[in-house]
Amino acid sequence: MEEENYNSRKKVFLKAFDKLLTRARPHLVNQFGEQQTDRIIQESRQEYEALIPRLPFIGNSNLKLMFFLPTTRLLPVYRVLQRLGLSLEESGRLIYLIGSEEGSDMSPIVRRLMAYLWFSSLFSSLARNRALHSQKRTYAPDFVINFVEGDGQTFDYGADYIECANCKLLKAEQAFELAPFICATDYRISERLGWGLIRTMTLAEGYPKCDFRFKKGGPTRVTMPEALLEFT
Repeated sequence: MEEENYNSRKKVFLKAFDKLLTRARPHLVNQFGEQQTDRIIQESRQEYEALIPRLPFIGNSNLKLMFFLPTTRLLPVYRVLQRLGLSLEESGRLIYLIGSEEGSDMSPIVRRLMAYLWFSSLFSSLARNRALHSQKRTYAPDFVINFVEGDGQTFDYGADYIECANCKLLKAEQAFELAPFICATDYRISERLGWGLIRTMTLAEGYPKCDFRFKKGGPTRVTMPEALLEFT
């Protein structure tokens, strides 16, 4: 029987967290200086280590976790920024910058490969099957998705997220106000990986779904919190 927690992967999760904070360090240093940044990173790591046993189990699929684990890495940093007295907007800007570092260490070759695979028939088939499987609701904290066939013009394929594991986690941890800032990191990731993402609404904003639409070679157009508009 599959162990329904992530305790056995704690070392792997912490290693990924350390790598992200190493890449994101300049954003923190720019605002706090070297010494305080050291304390922020240390306290954030302690927060993450304490969070891992509480993480809701949604399975071990790499595709699922690719869209879930970044939020788990950002939440502990937000907790520390809150203790420092930063406003939601101030914290949200830093969380956006840190979260935008996800995948920044990919080589140009890997980025091109991922962009190619994202629009391949194989990936579309995987996304379609993932959506169907999600509707079984095997794990209550998981994503639930409807696959959307492309219209042949404005988008190649899409996905409507009607339940979101990230939102559920943030609600459970009483940090749902952070959700729009985390969702906004999809802008940078789309630009980096060539998703051509169009998204007009999100669950984080109070809408009934997140309407992801992907267009190969298209521009990225997503709604953003007002505090982040300068980054678009």
